[in-house]
Amino acid sequence: MSLSGKGVSKVLFVLLTMIPLFFYQCKQKPEPKPNILFILSDDHTAQAWGVYGGILKDYVHTPNISRLAEEGCVLDNCFCTNSICTPSRGAILTGQYSHHNRIFTLEDALEPDSMNIAKVFKNNGYQTAIVGKWHLKKQPAGFDYFNVLPGQGRYWNPILKTKENWQDGYGGGAEYEGFSTDVIAGLTMDWIKNRDKSQPFMMMCHFKATHEPYDYPDRFKDLLDSVEVPEPASLFDYGPETTGRSFVGQSIDNLGKRFLENTQNPNYWAQYPDLPFIVDGLDSVAVRKKVYQKLVKDMIRSGAAIDDNIGKLLNFLEEEGIADNTIVIYTADQGYFLGEHGFFDKRMIYEESLRMPFVIRYPKEIKGGSRIDDIILNIDFAALLADYAGIDKPDFVDGVSFRNNLKGEAPEGWRNQMYYRYWQHQTNRPGHFGIRNKRYKLAFFYGQPLDMKGTEPKTTQPAWEFYDLEKDPNELHNAYKDSEYQGLISEMKNELMKLREDIGDTDKQYPEMVKIFEEYWNQ
Repeated sequence: MSLSGKGVSKVLFVLLTMIPLFFYQCKQKPEPKPNILFILSDDHTAQAWGVYGGILKDYVHTPNISRLAEEGCVLDNCFCTNSICTPSRGAILTGQYSHHNRIFTLEDALEPDSMNIAKVFKNNGYQTAIVGKWHLKKQPAGFDYFNVLPGQGRYWNPILKTKENWQDGYGGGAEYEGFSTDVIAGLTMDWIKNRDKSQPFMMMCHFKATHEPYDYPDRFKDLLDSVEVPEPASLFDYGPETTGRSFVGQSIDNLGKRFLENTQNPNYWAQYPDLPFIVDGLDSVAVRKKVYQKLVKDMIRSGAAIDDNIGKLLNFLEEEGIADNTIVIYTADQGYFLGEHGFFDKRMIYEESLRMPFVIRYPKEIKGGSRIDDIILNIDFAALLADYAGIDKPDFVDGVSFRNNLKGEAPEGWRNQMYYRYWQHQTNRPGHFGIRNKRYKLAFFYGQPLDMKGTEPKTTQPAWEFYDLEKDPNELHNAYKDSEYQGLISEMKNELMKLREDIGDTDKQYPEMVKIFEEYWNQ
């Protein structure tokens, strides 16, 4: 069939019209990869965020965390796999459980030749940087730029170390005038401003706050000054005789002793704010109440400085014109006890310690004001970041991306339970592992040091604990011996054993653990 001259003209006209459009589309730049600003604090527990509710929600000062929540997504069931600073930070960077990255306790290091997510990003066209708390001992690897605190670092006039002045241990570095949270945020903004703008970046901004001694800048010293904050129901939980728990824990009374020692000794290892701490004439109940008030107010003030700087960072991204294409995450390395169970500190599988508060904003993909209750772990963070950057999940990563979960589209078969293990055994906080699902928690306190660095050699009696988190959300009744749960506990033991086998944490290499399992697993 032949075309007439008029038909040929029409075809040519259509083709000529489409050619410019074709070349225009060919010249279009691909969608730029997102920048990532990963903000991490130390011990800034969910109870002190406000967006998680609780007895302190009307007392905390966190307008910018609330802003992130309104513009992004809050995770309601995010957990760490080993609730202590160094192991949790190792899990975040490697995406691995402690038994895989070999960062079991505070005394272990992330070796420079180990794989981590920064190396992956650097090898895939990203500029990488970290500022603030590192706490992984050896020199950071995989970062184009780092400026990190030695160990815990100082709250005031912190010393930070770069490639140019690095020394292992506490040597090297340069001093920066000011309060550490302000300094770290300022250095973060300086690096972003002066980056190579032809490449996307991943910046990790890691605050020292709110770690003990919970210090804060002068602008927040009067926050809650004349206010009495409410107490948790379990502030006067003194142990096994009231709840059936199997360990002593880190009593808040010990924190009071530290306040007193620092009052008497200005050169004490921890420099607490707002001293002297006077308890003359007070009985033990009144002392515990006073310690609690100081702990919580100091924590809230320290957290207010973090929130203040989060606001500065968010405003800075807008001023730079990169807010819409920058994923912003704020989280803490673990939770923290604020008087619950009569405790302070973390480490335990109990909710206050186990939970990681987490909020993420990415305007291009995440609906503002959303929340998800899927079980997310800190080993998942590396996979998520890689996913957003268009990078295949690295083979070394144990975790999985939860990008679809953040859109309300949880993948079929998403985990319904999680595994936890604390390795740094001490007699008051024994080594233990456990399993938690949406409602129940089962934990085995095996009480062995297993030759781990920083552990106490003395062992403790193995024991089980079980909690129904729906009926007993504050974990005030160890229901392990309750008849109504025996079938469920048996099922959860099987699930726990299977989970340990699946992830390769079986303890078969420890003869003492094999013996303990034989004697205590079915007790």
